[in-house]
Amino acid sequence: MTVVGLPDNAVKESRERIRAAIKNSGFEFPAQRITINLAPADTKKQGPCYDLAIALGVLAAQDLIPLKALSPYSFIGELSLDGRIQPVQGVLSIAMAAEASQCQGLIVPYENAKEAALAGCPVFPARHLNEVVAFLMDPQSLNPIKTNFELLLKNSPPSRLDFSEVKAQQSIKRGLEVAAAGGHNVILIGAPGSGKTMLAKRLPTILPDMTPAEVLQTTQIHSIAGLLKNSDGIITQRPFRAPHHTASDIAIIGGGSGPRPGEVTLAHNGVLFLDEFLEFNRHVLEVLRQPLEDGYVTVARSKGSLRFPTRFMLIAAMNPCPCGYKNVQGKICRCSALQVEKYRHKISGPLLDRIDIHLHALPLKTRELVDAPLEETSFAIKERTTKARQSQWQRFKGLPVLCNAQMESSHLRNFCTLSKEAKNILYHAMEELKFSARAHDKIIKVARTIADLAGNESIEAVHIAEAVGYRSLDRMG
Repeated sequence: MTVVGLPDNAVKESRERIRAAIKNSGFEFPAQRITINLAPADTKKQGPCYDLAIALGVLAAQDLIPLKALSPYSFIGELSLDGRIQPVQGVLSIAMAAEASQCQGLIVPYENAKEAALAGCPVFPARHLNEVVAFLMDPQSLNPIKTNFELLLKNSPPSRLDFSEVKAQQSIKRGLEVAAAGGHNVILIGAPGSGKTMLAKRLPTILPDMTPAEVLQTTQIHSIAGLLKNSDGIITQRPFRAPHHTASDIAIIGGGSGPRPGEVTLAHNGVLFLDEFLEFNRHVLEVLRQPLEDGYVTVARSKGSLRFPTRFMLIAAMNPCPCGYKNVQGKICRCSALQVEKYRHKISGPLLDRIDIHLHALPLKTRELVDAPLEETSFAIKERTTKARQSQWQRFKGLPVLCNAQMESSHLRNFCTLSKEAKNILYHAMEELKFSARAHDKIIKVARTIADLAGNESIEAVHIAEAVGYRSLDRMG
């Protein structure tokens, strides 16, 4: 048996799997030369998902299956040596393509059936090669699976984390609420133990629920990456990715010889948390600039290029200095001014410009820990952020913009009306603090979100003043 059409090693090895699966399923394997042609010939074929289709082609060539019975359907699955059909990656994308091509039915591994059914195409789950052969002889032998998409979204399990577990830190909570309402990027600066990681991990609990389109897109990405492990075959909660600071640029951005999505794509529609931000390699940080600005990343290779979506919220956490205790009461900072300056210069101006909100977390005092009152729950905060986001969806209806953070310059002119007092404050802030043009736009976007949370259509002076207050690293020079 020869396989042609740029197969990778997994496809080449399918010859032995298919031969054994056919024999162990009770069929005779032909004692003659067989050529399997995978078209188009100039596109590289990867993975074991072709096994089932190739095996059925071999059986049809022996007239063990009517050739006409194959044509209405598409087949996906990896074969075990005993003929069992194993689950594969990327089934949702294949099912969506099958639905677009008006395929009459899709035969998939049993474990992938719920995932494939999300696309809307008729899906027939099978556990063994014999089941598929029987189905082709008698289409009534397998029943199509149906998925109640709305019910899956409604029954999404709640998060184990909650903002009520975070004591004090009201200014940080307010800043994260503004970020969640407008989809803004955030940097948290604070000493070790001040709660930066705890706050970041709870940010997804106050983000608005994903729309059906976002659910499908997120599930599609995780399916391709082989990370779809739940029994329902769907991602209903916003992703939270937290790569270690030793991660390479390919792990963060994506790529490799057979380009795969990186952390920025796996965090699409969710949160990318970079703890110990300045411990990341400088090159890794700089490659974040383009996906943060454009919402996608293009991975180019000699044989072609792939474009991955990267609409995520960046939450970065860093210490104020190398030892972490600069300006912390009761602690001694042993870093020189030169060390502090060198440490902070690891983050470049262009990258800092792309981060909308800068927040400072202070260590809690003993009284705040012991006598802390009951804190506001994530559910209460989420109600406000969802209401603000709904007003944005109405405002940007018909535009490729979902939240304030995604606005372009032209949108600022159309949707961000500043009062006279607000313009004066912004003018003086730009003159005194020497903000960049990009920082100017970020301030207006954040102010637009603050106004949405307050239920105001126009941006007032108090909204601009709060937005300027969130540019603390710029003010520090």
